[in-house]
Amino acid sequence: MNIWVIIPAYNESRSLETILKGLKDRKISILVVDDGSEDNTYKLAKKWADVVIKSKKNLGKGVSIKKGISYLKENKTFDCIITMDADGQHSLSDMDKFIKEAEEGALVVVGNRMDNHSGMPWIRVFTNKIMSWIISAILRQKIPDTQCGFRLVKKEVLEKIIIRTKKFEIESELLIKAGRAGFTIKSIPIESIYYKNLRSKINPFVDTIRFFNFIFKNQK
Repeated sequence: MNIWVIIPAYNESRSLETILKGLKDRKISILVVDDGSEDNTYKLAKKWADVVIKSKKNLGKGVSIKKGISYLKENKTFDCIITMDADGQHSLSDMDKFIKEAEEGALVVVGNRMDNHSGMPWIRVFTNKIMSWIISAILRQKIPDTQCGFRLVKKEVLEKIIIRTKKFEIESELLIKAGRAGFTIKSIPIESIYYKNLRSKINPFVDTIRFFNFIFKNQK
């Protein structure tokens, strides 16, 4: 399969190079979207990634992923994309699980950290479970971890949906639009990696408000 990994990155020079080296070892094509970083993120991305897109200022995860998808649609031949975070919270050892599911016919595959969320802040566990319950109810599909950014989406799904959100709501938007377009969403268990001194870019209060605002605006 022709797979491209899209990595949105904002000031992630501490962890990005290790991820990119690991992907290169697997001979997977890499597209990094530098979301206005002020550190060495862009320099490291240029060294290892196949394609690097640089935003002049920080625009948000949703914008970065949209830029990556648009670039691939316009310039590359591909069968599917895998999105993953640049902060080291996703294990490259789980990559083969996504590829196996895609080879067996899955169209949308989402990582599930909820079976073993050791180390995840309790507020993230709480909000994630609420968001996942709501989206599962809307789509009538059980999706235990709708907020996981480690996911695979085939091109045929991307051609049927339009992503509009700019921030972390993109995790919810993609699943809801894919589900409403008739696609089944597969969940697979993945490792949950959290570092004590790593500060998340997700604001549980602000991003939860954004989530409910998105849900309210997108009800049928």
